[in-house]
Amino acid sequence: MREKMGDLRRTHMCGNLRISNVDEEVTLMGWVQRERNLGSLIFVDLRDTTGICQIVFDSTVSQKIFEKAEKVRSEYVLAIKGKVRERESKNMDIPTGEIEILAEELKILDEAETPPIYIKDDDNVSETMRLKYRYLDLRKPSMQNNLKMRHKTAKLVRDFLDENHFVEIETPMLTKPTPEGARDYLVPSRVNAGHFYALPQSPQLMKQLLMVSGMDRYYQIVRCFRDEDLRANRQPEFTQIDMEMSFVDVDDVIEVNERLLYRLFKELKGIEIKLPIQRMTYKESMERFGVDKPDLRFGFELVNISDIVEHSEFKVFSGTINNNGCVRGINVKGHGNEFTRKDISKLEDYVKTFGAKGLAWIKITDDGITSPIAKFLSKEELDNIIDRMNGEKGDLLLFVADKSVVVFDSLGNLRNEVARKLNIIDKDDMKLVWIVEFPLFEYDEEEKRYVAKHHPFTHPMEEDIDLLETEPEKVRAKAYDIVINGDEMGGGSIRISDPDLQQRMFKALGFSKEEAWNKFGFLLEAFKYGTPPHGGLAYGFDRLIMLLTNSSNIKDVIAFPKTQSATCLLTNAPSEVSKEQLKEVHIELDLK
Repeated sequence: MREKMGDLRRTHMCGNLRISNVDEEVTLMGWVQRERNLGSLIFVDLRDTTGICQIVFDSTVSQKIFEKAEKVRSEYVLAIKGKVRERESKNMDIPTGEIEILAEELKILDEAETPPIYIKDDDNVSETMRLKYRYLDLRKPSMQNNLKMRHKTAKLVRDFLDENHFVEIETPMLTKPTPEGARDYLVPSRVNAGHFYALPQSPQLMKQLLMVSGMDRYYQIVRCFRDEDLRANRQPEFTQIDMEMSFVDVDDVIEVNERLLYRLFKELKGIEIKLPIQRMTYKESMERFGVDKPDLRFGFELVNISDIVEHSEFKVFSGTINNNGCVRGINVKGHGNEFTRKDISKLEDYVKTFGAKGLAWIKITDDGITSPIAKFLSKEELDNIIDRMNGEKGDLLLFVADKSVVVFDSLGNLRNEVARKLNIIDKDDMKLVWIVEFPLFEYDEEEKRYVAKHHPFTHPMEEDIDLLETEPEKVRAKAYDIVINGDEMGGGSIRISDPDLQQRMFKALGFSKEEAWNKFGFLLEAFKYGTPPHGGLAYGFDRLIMLLTNSSNIKDVIAFPKTQSATCLLTNAPSEVSKEQLKEVHIELDLK
């Protein structure tokens, strides 16, 4: 049985009715969450995007409507007309729990088969099923709330940037490859045989051209694409809040973004973040936390003990230092008794995934020191290590000895893993920090050359420019990341606007003049005609929504996400295409 709406028109949303609406005649439309037949009474929970309202069908009021209501099942689409009345048995767990609707008219607008997944937040269904039937998954209140938060955030961002004289400008989706480092998604051209577009990894070059064009302040909430091996919480297509400003330096970009973040947290979370936000250099972040995106909600900071064990009889430590490595540790303060030897072995397996060869440890107990390495250390060395690491009874000291990059990576991730295992992270706490003064270059072991840490247009700090040709590893960049609770939420830099400096940068990266013009010629050409100092920043919009909704999975804040193998279970994309379509774009497949 399917009926037309006829002359019925929705007057209210299900979740908006309150005790003040008693005695009003209303018309609601929505989906059946559940139904309960008690003989002469049928109760239906009707759901729409605002919430749930209880509908009552009484056989003594209308036998005809009652008999129709008996046919109603879960997820049927209904139109209900009736009068609001106060409930005898109130449910204060829902906003509409004080009232119900006594139905006077019922139309079954559409029937529904039994859904393959439950439409409730705690269904525990597999992610595969959720993505395959995404349109049903999106009916869940939590998913709808996530998408509404996404909408509210985008609106607030647009309002704020508009107030601060930014202009929203769209940039092309079909473009040339950008120098982001990841693999591009390529689009074959039908009318230009053998040529390809690339989907943009970011609007980087285009927004710099907009600064050359005199737009002064640009922004865009924009789709970006990267064809890379996916990890958890990465998607092949993602969204950025992208912005660029003319006639600015680092402090200017940071200042406007601090005010944006303040507005977002205040209006969306009711949290007033303290301004100015703390700044920390890249070097300090690595020394203290092992990563360039530190979680400041807990301790367990890295401590360097290399000088103490440099000449130790324990060759694992001293031998590493003699080979230009280092020894660092973390103090799991006050939680030593919560880790058995088996637990520590699991932590050792964990750091090995980051290249560490092992994990040394010292546990300080009421009975003294327990450690498999204590016998290889002198009393003076042991005392100095414990003193350096502020060791006390109840502490567990964990050490990694290796090249600095391995030590930082291992311990930086280990401190986060230990905190998660101990469940000591306050999810309601918000710790923001700017990481500044990144290295301009990093050395690529495979290519045996320096590559740009961010991109080739990042401006070096003025005091380091003279080191470009002689000591590139020491050059710091005018680059900055905003980190919130251990996640990089956004990053940017001041760009090079001096053509001579840009040529020096290309040379330091190993680009010949011809190669640079081949890759970036249209930008370099534009720079000939008067370029303002400029810089910008881009936020990972999806990550920001995860933070604002307390979500742990990026797929929960994107309407139609891809799997970790970059496939869409809903539409079965990517899919094969016909030979005719391939011929039109001058492509012949060789899948051998």
